[in-house]
Amino acid sequence: MSAKPMTVSYNCREQLCIESAPGAGAMVIFGASGDLTKRKLLPAVYALFRRGLLPDGFAVIGVARTEMSHEEFRREVQQAVIGDATPTEQDASFLARFSYVAGQYTESDTFERLQAELVRVSEVHGTEGNALFYLAMPPTMFEPIVRGLAEHGMLAEEKSWARVIIEKPFGRDLESAVELDRALKKYINESQIYRIDHYMGKETVQNILMLRFANAIFEPLWNHTYIEKVEITVAEELGVEKRAGYYDNAGALRDMFQNHMIQMLSLIAMEPPAVFEADAYRDEIAKLISSIRPLRGQDLATIAVRGQYVESVDPERPAPGYRKEDGVNPKSNTETYVALKLFIDNWRWRGVPFYMRTGKRLPRKSSEIAITFRPIPHSIFKPIRPKDFSQNVLLLRMQPHEGMGLSLEVKSPGSKLCVNTLDMNFSYSDFMHGEDIPDAYERLILDGLLGDQTLFVRNDTVEASWKLFMPLLRAWEDNLDVVPLCFYPAFSQGPKEANEILEGGTLQWRKI
Repeated sequence: MSAKPMTVSYNCREQLCIESAPGAGAMVIFGASGDLTKRKLLPAVYALFRRGLLPDGFAVIGVARTEMSHEEFRREVQQAVIGDATPTEQDASFLARFSYVAGQYTESDTFERLQAELVRVSEVHGTEGNALFYLAMPPTMFEPIVRGLAEHGMLAEEKSWARVIIEKPFGRDLESAVELDRALKKYINESQIYRIDHYMGKETVQNILMLRFANAIFEPLWNHTYIEKVEITVAEELGVEKRAGYYDNAGALRDMFQNHMIQMLSLIAMEPPAVFEADAYRDEIAKLISSIRPLRGQDLATIAVRGQYVESVDPERPAPGYRKEDGVNPKSNTETYVALKLFIDNWRWRGVPFYMRTGKRLPRKSSEIAITFRPIPHSIFKPIRPKDFSQNVLLLRMQPHEGMGLSLEVKSPGSKLCVNTLDMNFSYSDFMHGEDIPDAYERLILDGLLGDQTLFVRNDTVEASWKLFMPLLRAWEDNLDVVPLCFYPAFSQGPKEANEILEGGTLQWRKI
């Protein structure tokens, strides 16, 4: 029974849309000369500008240690957003809203100059004293920068608003996460902190909620009675690249599971919030994570596999092993692959395994959630048995091509009774009619300007996810024999031991 693809047609002439443009405000980017700013933040701001979603009273101030004039910074912005193309009149208007402050992040002079620049752009561009501070910086700089902003009065909200976006990682473990939150709360309130997880801005991730709660056909089936298992995969083709200094001290569990992966699981498994607003939505996320069966007390060897890639055996795709990457300890035991089997101890998901895996140097870049429904209980098509039918699978794809698919069993045309699997596929690129799918950062920066924290991570969720994974992290660090480090060739499907957590090795992971 081979699967045949089918393209879904749709009518998009009538859409129910909710999209708001924010009020006046400035965006201040700390780390303005860095890679994240150039690759993601500046293009996202430019896209919002082109879509008419930035207010007239808007400006961007870059802050970094690199000495640079306003004009030099504008040239860097221009290169990041339009490359070598000639700026249009509209582009010139956009670039005119950018300015720059150079200085050390721990020196008072830097914050004094930034404060003066905020006053200037408020007068020139009408930002009304409002500011969204984006800390595109390592976590060690969060507290010093927030302290500097607070000491110079830039976080006060008496006549204007002030918000701070911080990037992951939110701590290295539970203790450091709690300490980071305590340090930030000396100067700002939880309502001002926007912990960004860019996966939450991806169209397919957001569409999980729409799929579940705006369609009557799915929610009645979204439970242990009809769903057999859920498989979440985030695979990367690349190795550590230029992140060895960070990655060798973090590993795959800290880098992916504690944030991206647990958030994706939460969207699939959460109970419906009363309304799609920040507090109601994030309350359900926190409750879901707290319902995951604790890893402490379980036989970790039966629910967890960790691996590290070694040199490629494919002559057409050469790649060094992890321990031979630049900047990696030659004796490193850092995991580049993790597979886990989790259970959620509540009424809806009793007994349903959630299989999750992530890894570097896998065959291709791929992020997907596969929801497998239970087999039919009885076959009326004798002699075809129930187990002869393929199980229905709902597939949600985040990368490389955002979209979704649903597999169904159908009769092949002809006089014989032949069963075939039909794959119904939907792609966001088709829906966009050739236009680029909005980047995740566009949605999240817009929400930051709007003051909408719904898709940002709350502190109790951060702490709950760290509590969940700490027993596994501690076991790995204290006793390598509890979950031994397995090895897999670069560009393979991962360590063969990963199949052992799938019902004792009787099943296999979906092919990447």
